[in-house]
Amino acid sequence: METVSLLWAIPFLLLLAAIAAMPFINAEWWEANHKYVALVLGGITGGYYIVGRGELGRVAESMHEYASFIALVGSLFVVAGGIHITIRGRSTPRENLLLLAVGAVIANLLGTTGASMLLIRPYLRNNGYRLSAYHVIFFIFVVSNIGGALTPIGDPPLFIGFIRGVPFFWVTGAMLLPWVTALGGVLAIFYAIDRRNYLRIPEELRREVAGEHDRTEITGLRNLPLLAVVIGSVFIEHPAFLREALMVAAAVASYLTTGREIHARNHFTFAPIREVAWLFAGIFLTMLPALDWLAAHAGALGINSSGGFYWATGALSSLLDNAPTYLNFLTVALGQAHLDVGSAGDVRRFLVSDGPHVLAISAGAVFFGAMTYIGNGPNFMVKAIAEHRGVRMPSFFGYIVRYSLPVLLPVFFLVWLIFFS
Repeated sequence: METVSLLWAIPFLLLLAAIAAMPFINAEWWEANHKYVALVLGGITGGYYIVGRGELGRVAESMHEYASFIALVGSLFVVAGGIHITIRGRSTPRENLLLLAVGAVIANLLGTTGASMLLIRPYLRNNGYRLSAYHVIFFIFVVSNIGGALTPIGDPPLFIGFIRGVPFFWVTGAMLLPWVTALGGVLAIFYAIDRRNYLRIPEELRREVAGEHDRTEITGLRNLPLLAVVIGSVFIEHPAFLREALMVAAAVASYLTTGREIHARNHFTFAPIREVAWLFAGIFLTMLPALDWLAAHAGALGINSSGGFYWATGALSSLLDNAPTYLNFLTVALGQAHLDVGSAGDVRRFLVSDGPHVLAISAGAVFFGAMTYIGNGPNFMVKAIAEHRGVRMPSFFGYIVRYSLPVLLPVFFLVWLIFFS
């Protein structure tokens, strides 16, 4: 079968442009019609694959991946929505810094999606008296992405590597110093911005807020076993759809057994997950040509250094699903050493001889997922929850120009300079 033309990535680019521009051109129209835009553009790509290329199986595979994605994100959204966390006091820059750092650690135990869904609501609530878009964006940077770089549970690309033969704790040891560097750099920038904005608040209000001492409290603890079911289900591969069925069952059980007062205190509605579900249905279909072109041509890109793998994996993980991007470049790296990515023994042998390449691919896939709203699954979900709470978030390109490029790119350059140059 002939390699797919990159011209078929145009629907993907149109969908990205619509996500970026339409909320500002006509927000009311977009809110009512975004699902149709996503489905029409996705239908164009899906129709091309089914009718034009006779690859129904490829579309079915993408939809299975989508089902797994939305089952995980949706079930975590529902189950975490049944857990209400009240944190003592109100957010000062130091307390925000601590919460983000703790969230980064938790992301390695619950995954970036699980940690994001568990912590975003109390984080928004504690910052309510001075909540700004940058609070949410740095939460996406830290908890939804960079934080989950230390274990295969933390982020899907690392889990792909674990399945292929990368030892569980190799990830922790190899990624620790890049993780500390990236996390420390982003948290330092956040603290400087947050402190500057905090000091602009009238001193009387700061004293009043400092005097508020809510009791730290967690309600809805009956959902913790259901949260464990969702996280544990990630490791189930066979039989087909058992993983997704367990996740959905846990979500249904959580929703039916959680008291209305907890949902009310969490401002829980299904609006954010509905938006994510529709848009990502279109994204999973329209990005097929770009992913398939990358799979066919990645080896011809002339990448043969750790730095090259870091930047290439990172750049494409910013816009495409970072899990297949990770796997494509891991395949290329092993292929250059005449090894098979399908063999766990070959993967382990490659780690001994060319571990820095795998480290670079891992760091690029996980870290750069923070560069855009669609770089990693939790990003758009956190954005949707924040907007539902009334936060005015920047556009798709506003996020990149105002935050990703000036904040993340220098930090990621530093990571490259220290570890991969």
